[in-house]
Amino acid sequence: MNTSDFDYELPPERIAQEPPKERDGGRMMVLDRAAQGIRHARFTDLPDFLDAGDLVVVNDTRVIPARVFGRKARPGTGGKVELLLLEDLGRGEWDVLMRTRRRPEPGEQIILGDGAATATLLEDGELGRARVRIESERPFLEVLDGIGLTPLPPYIQRKAEQGGLRPEDKLRYQTVYAREPGAVAAPTAGLHFTPAVFERLAAKGVGKAEVTLHVGIGTFRPVKADRVEDHRMDEERWWIPEETARRIAETKAAGHRVVAVGTTTSRTLESAAARPEGFGAGHGRTNIFIYPPYRFRMVDAMVTNFHLPKSTLIMMISAFAGREFVLRAYREAIEAGYFFYSYGDCMLIL
Repeated sequence: MNTSDFDYELPPERIAQEPPKERDGGRMMVLDRAAQGIRHARFTDLPDFLDAGDLVVVNDTRVIPARVFGRKARPGTGGKVELLLLEDLGRGEWDVLMRTRRRPEPGEQIILGDGAATATLLEDGELGRARVRIESERPFLEVLDGIGLTPLPPYIQRKAEQGGLRPEDKLRYQTVYAREPGAVAAPTAGLHFTPAVFERLAAKGVGKAEVTLHVGIGTFRPVKADRVEDHRMDEERWWIPEETARRIAETKAAGHRVVAVGTTTSRTLESAAARPEGFGAGHGRTNIFIYPPYRFRMVDAMVTNFHLPKSTLIMMISAFAGREFVLRAYREAIEAGYFFYSYGDCMLIL
């Protein structure tokens, strides 16, 4: 299968640069896979399309302010350094992307922010990757909240101060249910949800459960291979609690739907189902790559945003709903004035 099979033309003005005025105020395109039909709705209409007994499963990962600026500590080399924190490896060690004019040597220190933390280069890797040890007097995540910036996706282009960030981004590029810190990108399908929407779902008898998948830098990586099968995904960490696994099993057994909020939740559920022991509670690392003709084992319906051309994400939803149907829906969304990507509108695929 060719990567070009998942391409489409998107006018730049359709890329959302700001979140909607109201978190749940976006539009929602509803795709009926069985009837191959398309309807237009608002996100606040979501409860109208779900039934009592359905279970909405969300990814409760929390985006950390992972973009940190610093300078080399060695006298005479005080050049600027930018780190993107990718993963906490434990014992103070982090996997990072490092951007600097001259790479420091292993053992060199980098002063972060105003000096509240230091990073020591332990190992230099390829493609900008590195492993560092970060030290601070206070817990580092507390320090990071003061010196780090939210790493917005590259297609949100602004000329504002602080790398294009606005004060509202710290709040709006985060789901209302975010709990477990560790992601470098938001699970953006969840950005639409509000307590009011969850209350309406609960009143209808629709349940809610949580999984965790820490979204990594791979979510931004383009597919460069000509053949889809030649692309390799980065690994991401996932967890499924016992309570969530039990509720999913009960939902499936009763003939109701598991509604995955976003591709990250879908990756978590499908990764767990692919284990030799089958689906259940647990944790692990996954580099699962879902593309046609993959057959979903756990996900019955999906809430998802509109994704980049030729991305692994549009390939996943094409596996779920059919490539031609998805591309037809994207064309209709563009004609109807939907907004795309992280701060854009969404789809409900039934």
